[in-house]
Order: sequence, then structure tokens, then C-alpha cells
Amino acid sequence: MSVRLPAHTVAPVRGGALIALIAFAAVAPLVLMTAPALAGQLASQFGLGPERIGRLFAVELGAMSLATLPAYFWLPRVDWRRAAACAAWLFIAANLASCFAATYAELLPLRLLSALAGGSLMILCLSTAAASANPERAYGLWVCGQLALGALGLLLFPAWFARHGVAACYLSLAALMALCLPLARCFPSAAARPAAPSGAGATPWRPALIGAAATLCFYVSLSGTWTFIGSIATQAGLSPEQSGDWLALATLMGIAGSVCAAAIGGRGARRRLLIAGYGLMLLALALLLGAPRAGRFAAAALVFKYAWTFILPFILATLAALDHSGRLMNTVNLAIGGGLALGPALAGELMAARGQNPQTLLLVAMGLAALSLALLLTLRPASVRSPQ
Repeated sequence: MSVRLPAHTVAPVRGGALIALIAFAAVAPLVLMTAPALAGQLASQFGLGPERIGRLFAVELGAMSLATLPAYFWLPRVDWRRAAACAAWLFIAANLASCFAATYAELLPLRLLSALAGGSLMILCLSTAAASANPERAYGLWVCGQLALGALGLLLFPAWFARHGVAACYLSLAALMALCLPLARCFPSAAARPAAPSGAGATPWRPALIGAAATLCFYVSLSGTWTFIGSIATQAGLSPEQSGDWLALATLMGIAGSVCAAAIGGRGARRRLLIAGYGLMLLALALLLGAPRAGRFAAAALVFKYAWTFILPFILATLAALDHSGRLMNTVNLAIGGGLALGPALAGELMAARGQNPQTLLLVAMGLAALSLALLLTLRPASVRSPQ
């Protein structure tokens, strides 16, 4: 059934839709959130080398991002509740089939289908949060759900893999999505857009481009740094066990950052909160410069994880305020995926060019983070919805 709402129509996003977007957004990217544990199991069970494992995760990430392209067509035309149900069923089927894949060649197309379905669900979640009365809170909970379920997966999957192999992950994904399936009817039927400024029937292209570029720079900075933070820990004199302990604690700090953003919601001055959050992120990157000792590294890792999860809800809420057409948040999904893919690739090149010295990587990451903030601050206050 085709659904088209006028640009100024507001279909309220109720509590059920908030629960749905948190649940679906937590399950859809769980493979990527638990990649360290899953990669080891794929290597031992299927005999895959680093190149094939990297290619498999690249397919998962790329397909989630490329789900943006068909969404430009179906997002304004299809009942979102029906779209969520269809994507959830495809996700369940692809993951159940993945349990029985015996070879890499069989597994790869199934993971592509699963990621396309998961990416479509993420687009629905982003768009639903954009239409909520308090997008800062919605996006804070969106991040928190992903981090919390990812941490639980990293805790449980190694033991499950020892008993049931990699099928334990894919069966868990299918079961969790089946539990989420009844929540599909809680999504709004179509785009629930806030009233656009006078004369703005569609999202102005210039601020939309600036916002997407800011998101891309932010994700390149954080993903490039986080990918090689283990190498920085080694240079700081930490053993793998010590590094793992601090990074696990950093995950808890990440949850705390997203919870703080959700608790503040729309009650704070968004620009000041962005400046404060980016300031913490830049401080953490600065602390990693110059071969830090163990204590300074630990402080930097904790602050870095807290900072980026705190910032992200306010970035997304800023862009949601510009999204009069309902398509910008779809583009943001592509920017997020592009940043997650480009960040590690760029960081790897910089590390290799400097003999595994992370100083250039960190300086580039600082520059990109500062550029991201500067781009966001150029958006006209009149274009950004005032905090409630």
C-alpha cells in the first residue's frame, strides 16, 4: 500500500515506536558490534584468513550502508510498518540459513541479504527518531541499545561458540529479531515530519550536504582511531589482557555517554553540548599523542569512548531538525557506513606509511573531528529546531 503524507503533516511518534526503534537498532548491527569475537570463530571454524574475514565484514557493512539507495525510492512510498515486518522476516530467514552454511561461498550471499535487511531497519529507526518529539533522547537510547547488546554479545558468544560454533551467533540474531517482530506495528505508518520553516517544502541541499559531511568526518575520525587503539595500547606498555580490560571498561563508558545524552534530551543548549562533547573527544585524542604511559592511555580510552557516544545523539538531532523532506536521515545512514569503512582504511595507510607510529593518524583524527564540529556550527540556528 502506497503512503504519502503532505510535507507538513505530523504523525506523532509514540512510546511504542521508541521501544521499536531501540530494539530493532540494537539487533540489526549486532554482527558488527561483536566482530572481534565472531572473527576468531570464523577463522577457526571455516579456516578463513584475514583477507576473507575482512571481506566478509566489509560485505556486511557495505550492504547495510547501501540499503540507503533503494530506500530513497521506498521510504516515502511504503507503509513503514509493513516495510519493517518484511525486512525483519528477511533478516530472520537469512540468519537461519547462515546457520547451515558449510562454506565461505555459501555464507557470503546470506550475510549480504541479512545486512541489506538490517540496513533497511536502521534507516527506519533513524527516520523514526528524527520525527520524535525529543530526538536527542531517541538517538541517545538508539546508541545505548546497540552498545549494551553488543557488550552482552561479546561476553556470551565466546562460550556459545565453543559449544555450538558460529551458528550460535546467527541463531541468536534470528531469535532476537523474532522477538522484535511484533514491534514492527509500532512504527509510524509513514514519515512523521515536523513542520518545515515557511517556504521550505524540502530539505535545503546546502545544509544537508554540510550535515552529511560533518557526520562522515566524525565517523572517519572515531573509527580510524578505535581500530588501532590496541596498537597504541601496546606502545603504552599494556599487555593484551590489560588492554582488553580497559577497552571493556571503555564500552561501559560508552553506554554511560549515550545514557547521559538521553537523560539531557532536548533540555540543554544543543550547540554548547556539541562543543563540550567534541572538546572531550579532542582532549582524548591529544592524550594519546606522544607515546602515552599506561595511565594516560587508560584515561584517553575512557574519555574517547564516552565522548563520541555522547556527541552522536546531538549530531543526529541537529540533522533531524533540517530534515523537512524525510530523506536526509537516509543519507546519514550512507555517511555513517562510509565513515566506518573509510576510517580504518585511511588509518591503516597512515600507520603503514609511518612505520606503525600513530602520531600522524591521531593528528588527522583531531583535524577531522575539529572539521566536523566546525561544519555543524556553520548550520544556521534558524534551521535547527530549538530544544524543547
